[in-house]
Amino acid sequence: MSAQSMPAARSLPRFGGFSAGMIGLELRRMVRNRRTVVFTLVMPAVFFLLFGTGSSSRTERVGGGNVTGYILVSMAVYGAMLATTSGGAMVSIERAAGWSRQLRLTPLRPAAYVAVKLVLAMIIGAVSVVVAFAVGAVSGAELPARAWVLCGLLAWVCALVFAAFGLFMGYLLPSENVMQILGPALAVLSFAGGLFVPVDLMGDTFATIAKFTPVYGVGEIARYPLTHHGNLWAAALNVIVWTGLFAAGAMWRFRRDTARV
Repeated sequence: MSAQSMPAARSLPRFGGFSAGMIGLELRRMVRNRRTVVFTLVMPAVFFLLFGTGSSSRTERVGGGNVTGYILVSMAVYGAMLATTSGGAMVSIERAAGWSRQLRLTPLRPAAYVAVKLVLAMIIGAVSVVVAFAVGAVSGAELPARAWVLCGLLAWVCALVFAAFGLFMGYLLPSENVMQILGPALAVLSFAGGLFVPVDLMGDTFATIAKFTPVYGVGEIARYPLTHHGNLWAAALNVIVWTGLFAAGAMWRFRRDTARV
């Protein structure tokens, strides 16, 4: 065979295959799943209206705002958790369809694939936070102007840990059961991590346990601009460690799935 007839070597994509085009394609696929979108955007806002808009919550003060504002931030964190987890966990559907194995035939790097899924989950998480804050703004929530911005931004950024969590769980759980399992699990973690019940109101034992859950750091950081209370260093370490563990687990499972071609 002459040199002219030989096929050209396949070039590797930039950034291992991570691109805006791939993110856009994945985002369109996610938006078509209306049940997941409605679940992650509507439920936190409904919980806020049910539990955070009573007359006592509107009048009782917390930091520079009121209890309604405190509950709003907690529900925004919960919404971001749901959204980012469900966004990452959608990989389970791809696994069931054999898509993960097909990716082994492409130059896509595991790190790039994980990064695309994380970015996608964070986009949905941002929308969830915006919806929750919009509902809170017209429902009696009071926060200092600076806290409106910082609390929303921190609730979104710190939810990265749950984007990685959803991606990891998407590789461990079957597609037909993934959110049925993760939804209740997130609710339990929210109670255990002090999101629904402040850590200060827990007993010493439960307060200690709360600090080791992946929810604790997110809630403490997101509410800090309002309350100015809590150990930010411990909360930041919590978020960094759990994000690293879940992201490493997701890449490990991705390699294991794509290796079986």
